[in-house]
Amino acid sequence: MPSTTKHRPGSLPSPGILLGLIAACMMMQPLSTDLYLATLPHLATYFDASPALVQQTLSSFVIAFGTAQLVVGPLSDRFGRRPVLLAGFAIYFVASLACALAPTIGVLIAGRFAQALGACCTVLVARAVVRDAYTPEDGAHILAKASSVLSAAPLLGPILGSWLQVAFGWRAAFVALTAYSVAAGFAVWKLLGETNNHRDPHATHPAGLARNYGGILRSSVFWSYAIPGALSYGALFTFISGSSFVLIRVLGVPTQHYGYCFAFGVTGYLSGTMLCRRLLARVGVQRALRIGATIAAIGGTTFAALAVAGFDHWTTVIGAMFVVLMAHGIVFPCVQAGAVAPFARQAGAASGFLGFVVMACAFPIGAWVGASHDGTIRPLAFTVAALCLTLLASAIGLARFRGRIGASIA
Repeated sequence: MPSTTKHRPGSLPSPGILLGLIAACMMMQPLSTDLYLATLPHLATYFDASPALVQQTLSSFVIAFGTAQLVVGPLSDRFGRRPVLLAGFAIYFVASLACALAPTIGVLIAGRFAQALGACCTVLVARAVVRDAYTPEDGAHILAKASSVLSAAPLLGPILGSWLQVAFGWRAAFVALTAYSVAAGFAVWKLLGETNNHRDPHATHPAGLARNYGGILRSSVFWSYAIPGALSYGALFTFISGSSFVLIRVLGVPTQHYGYCFAFGVTGYLSGTMLCRRLLARVGVQRALRIGATIAAIGGTTFAALAVAGFDHWTTVIGAMFVVLMAHGIVFPCVQAGAVAPFARQAGAASGFLGFVVMACAFPIGAWVGASHDGTIRPLAFTVAALCLTLLASAIGLARFRGRIGASIA
């Protein structure tokens, strides 16, 4: 563990175990989406539902995940990280069972909404634990390391989900998620103690919430990181939302091979997180963020150009998204550390508001992807390109607002 950790040694597990627990908690979100992506076209057939309606199983998750962070963050600031974290695992377990047993698409959508509430607790509290235990600079490195471990979820999740779909049907993915929540929750219960040494008894009071969120809303530093982060995640979510329909239905990729296609694109994210760690050491957070945004713009515009030129092939999709996801692997650890850094005593609220902003951006994107699907790859490509170009513009245009804390995290 870096020498700049802020708690006595006995209050935390060993550095390796802590990193593993943080990654296991943060993995709840990508597993919740990526493990069942291959089932989306089959859900449409099973429930006789339109692609737009099936997309609501993703959209309901996003809106619940984003909104809940406004509450979960302050709860962890007031009552501590551990109780909120364990409650999240319990909620997720019950919701995953409901999804596995869902008799209708409506019940599945409702189950996904509840599932997001549990996942929100685990992901948000994991980010706050990093802020509790590390300085902002070391926190960026830890988040980059956790993101490298975290990439196993989008890398292996769709592959496992594809084979579960072929072998057992769509319900198997939710059975697997139920089992994962039990294993991860047990590990956290046994190994992770409380890390919030500055609990705020007023964090959930209306006046306290208004004060905390008002301070975050007024922070130009926060927005200078949150906006690029939301746009970067939006490009990723476009791929998550539309890839299964485009690859399986439009381009004819067999269901059992979809996971490999998705996983190849995600190796770009893994490469990005590894590159991010090197960039942080050499050039700092701000320049690493701009480099990542530039790579995203290159990947997005190339995707759109190939779509216009008529290169309708699965290699076009995963090749371009490899580059875009590599950029996300660079951008997002920088964003997470930078946006929360000014709020040492309100780390939960700041982390929660960041998550809300990111998901508020993803929700309309998911709806757009479902509504714009026209049987070609063009809507997917154009949406990714627009988001990536806007990301680059925001990374450059908002750079001057990050100067205030640049020395503390770069």
